Amino acid sequence: MDEVVEAQPQEEQVAQLLIPEEVYLTSGVHIGTQQKSADMKEFIFKVRTDGLYVLDVKKTDDRIRIAASFLARYDPSKILVVSARQYGQKPAKVFAKTMGSSVVAGRFVPGSLTNPILPHFIEPEIILVTDPAADEQALREALSVGIPIVGICDANNETRHVDLVVPSNNKGRRALATVYWLLTREIQKARGTLKTDDDFKMTVEDFEATL
Repeated sequence: MDEVVEAQPQEEQVAQLLIPEEVYLTSGVHIGTQQKSADMKEFIFKVRTDGLYVLDVKKTDDRIRIAASFLARYDPSKILVVSARQYGQKPAKVFAKTMGSSVVAGRFVPGSLTNPILPHFIEPEIILVTDPAADEQALREALSVGIPIVGICDANNETRHVDLVVPSNNKGRRALATVYWLLTREIQKARGTLKTDDDFKMTVEDFEATL
């Protein structure tokens, strides 16, 4: 009897993940860097023998839910997604196209959020950055105009200017596709445009950058 009681919480925890834990692991969402920032300490599960820090996928899963719920409150057209990283550009574009949001994939032109005379000036109400380090220009400008920042953060990222951290490998092709795919699905569920996971017909492959 005791064994059954003890096993139950673990089963419940596994059942509560947005996707099976092995899918997170095979996508490499948990694979961090060989450097660790103090900011990301709470999201690190362990350090491997090769020195790579491993992120806790349960915390990633939890933060994806929170980020989706948060982003769902905004008009999609007022969300700006940014990715300077090569493997983040396609998932960011697919997310933005599906949601009806703005996207800057590649170089972020200085002044895009702060200089109204620029032809590509954008006035988002919230920004989602793929990597706070690679997307530093966008992050700084969002900070200066006072809009919330959601950031996909790896083990080595500093997060003091990020309002909501989604801990994940933000350099891997499959990992970024998985995170953006999940955010797209969960935001639509939070908005009520999707009733169930089965109603979401897009796949991780739809978001994955080509080699």
